[in-house]
This record gives sequence, C-alpha cells and structure tokens, in this order.
Amino acid sequence: MASPTHAHATATAPKPRFDPAVAAATAAKAPAMKPGIQPGTKITVDGATYERFAIRVPHLIQFGEGLEHVLEEYVKPYYKEGDWIAVSEKLVSISQNLVRHISTVKVTWLARLVTKGVKKHKNMTAWSRPEKVQLAIEIAGVHRILPAMFFGALGKLVGVRGVFWVIAGHRVSEIDGFIPEDMYPYTEWAVLPPPDPQADCDRVEAATGMPMVTADANYINVKIVGASKGVGLDWKTIRKVLLDNPLGQGNKMTPFVIVRKLGAGTNGGPEGAAGEAR
Repeated sequence: MASPTHAHATATAPKPRFDPAVAAATAAKAPAMKPGIQPGTKITVDGATYERFAIRVPHLIQFGEGLEHVLEEYVKPYYKEGDWIAVSEKLVSISQNLVRHISTVKVTWLARLVTKGVKKHKNMTAWSRPEKVQLAIEIAGVHRILPAMFFGALGKLVGVRGVFWVIAGHRVSEIDGFIPEDMYPYTEWAVLPPPDPQADCDRVEAATGMPMVTADANYINVKIVGASKGVGLDWKTIRKVLLDNPLGQGNKMTPFVIVRKLGAGTNGGPEGAAGEAR
C-alpha cells in the first residue's frame, strides 16, 4: 500500500495539458506560408496525372478538436467534385485525443534494450527515445515484443528489415511524437494510432461529402491506413500518388492535401485547379 505522503503527492500532481500559448509561439516560428491552399505539385501514376494541393492551417490543431469541423473550415472551401482528400494519421488521432505526455511514461529495462537495436534514421530520432519504445511495449505487450526482438535480429542478419514491427503488431510502428526536432506539442507528446482509421474515413465522407484517405507518412515511407469508397482507387495506387509525402513533415502545418486527377484542358496551379475559397 502506498504511503499517505506518496498518495497525496500523486493526487495533487498537475496533469499534463496542451499549452495554447506555447502552441501559438511555435506556430509563429513555422515557415512563412500563407494559410490556405498551397501551390500544387503534380505526379503521374500508371499513366494518370494528379495534382496535390497542401492545405496550410492557421493554427496548431488542438487535442480533441473535431475532425469534421476542421475539414469543413479549412479544406471544404477549396474542394471540388471529383477531388479526394488525404489526411495525416496524426491529425486523426489528435482529433480523438489519442495522446500521451512523456512525463507519464515509465521507461523499463526492456524499452532501453529494444532502443539499442532500433535503426537510426537521419531526420528521425524519435525511435531512439526509450519512452516511445515503452509505449510500443505497453500497447503490444511483452509477449509480442520479446519474439519481435529475436526474429527482428535474425531478419537483420539476412538483410530483411521490418520483421520487428510485423511481429510486434498492433500498429505500434504508427506511434508518432516524442521527436526533439519537431514542433510543439510533438516534442513532448506522443500520438497513438486511431483504432479504426477506415471507419474514420467512411464517417468523414458521409458527413462532409469529401472522400478521404488517412496516411501515415514520414521521411522514410508512406502507409495508407484507410480510404473511403468515394476515392475510387485501390490502396496501392493511392500510396503511389502520395509517395513523395505532399503532406509535408515537421513544422509546415499542412495536415491536409486535396488530390485532383487532371484531364485534358485542366488548368494547373491553385487558382485554376482549386479556385478561390467559396
């Protein structure tokens, strides 16, 4: 049983909260980009050309801020019939308040051991932090992490990478945040994967009329985790369309992208392709 002193300290300990003042200061340091639709970038996939328009939001989306509301306010004004939208998986999770502050994570010996074997990537240091690995252990369980370590090590010996994440399962590779070089709040908050991203996409299309794709995208890879029926493409093709990560990375504050398939006589650029905000 905990001592009275310990119990009192636990009860009165301040709960970590999203700090709007810090968020505003962080947003002010973001690259100088006008809020709203950004110039389009084109990509050709399987003979079809698509133009992707990132949407810059004027403020950091707060934890629990409704996804449909945000899309209606910042994306719908530029949307045209036939478009589909790509949304960062991180933003979907944030809208559902699926976050965890680093101060609440108690690192175990196993997390420190796993961290030693994590491949280090330039521009991505978060999986080098044992706190993030600890979240993966808590989600997947020690019974999955231990064999994942063993077979992951064997895979590396024969040149096969990614075995650890496959065996660990539970989509732990999609955990985001705890990134020192990122913008607040992701320096000290982790974002957990949404439990049913496919249902989220279907719900958003039904509510807003905009077909939606949810993507886990970063410097290394793009993974499609959900796509509503109205997108009209298979996940393999969708991934190719987004493979260069038009959602951006870091502090660009562009969690949404409008994707438009171009045809004969279609104008490029944000003015001709997306038009003025309605």
